[in-house]
Order: sequence, then structure tokens, then C-alpha cells
Amino acid sequence: MRARLQKLLDVVAGSDDGQPGLRRAALARAAAIAGGALPAAETLPDKLVAFVERVARTAWKITDEDVAALRDSGVDEDAIFEVTIAAALGAGAGRYQVALRAIEAAKKTPAASGSG
Repeated sequence: MRARLQKLLDVVAGSDDGQPGLRRAALARAAAIAGGALPAAETLPDKLVAFVERVARTAWKITDEDVAALRDSGVDEDAIFEVTIAAALGAGAGRYQVALRAIEAAKKTPAASGSG
């Protein structure tokens, strides 16, 4: 993984501020949804699973009602923010990993001749 992306992942996953276990779980779950893999020993609480999946798949569809539902279920504003950022970053990192695998596979496969 590129150094800048790895540094960003390390900061988000490794910072002791806030809820690092929650961020690591969101990073890993979102990366897996996007086709990648990031390590996390923690698991995502059930009430956040659907939200993280939605951020990873269709972030543009998140509404105020989605956030209000999390608040109503007892998730505080800071946790919602941390999970949202981590899920978006995890999804991006997962997609990046998929792209790297595709590039490596293309390098190993000889290009087809254009003449037929």
C-alpha cells in the first residue's frame, strides 16, 4: 500500500483518542465490503453494522434520519463521526487494494494481440 495511505490508516486506527477499537472495526468491515482486507481484532457493534455497510456501499444515500436513528439507539455524536470517517476510509482502502490486485494481474497476463 502506498506510504501516504498507510500513514492515514495508521493514524485513524492507531490513535488512542476517542474510540480506536470502534474505528478499527469500522475500517476492517468497510474494507472487506469493498473487496479489500484490513486487520482488526475488534468487532463492530450490531447497531453500527448496517450504517457502516451503507457508508461503504452507498455513502451518498446517508440521510439525517440515518444519523438520528443511530443517536436514538444510544450511539453518541463522537462515535458516529469516528465510525463514518473510518468506514469511508476503509472502503476507499479496500477499493485501492482491489485496483492494485487488478494491476498486478494485468502485468502477469500478456496483452491480447489487436490483429484478428
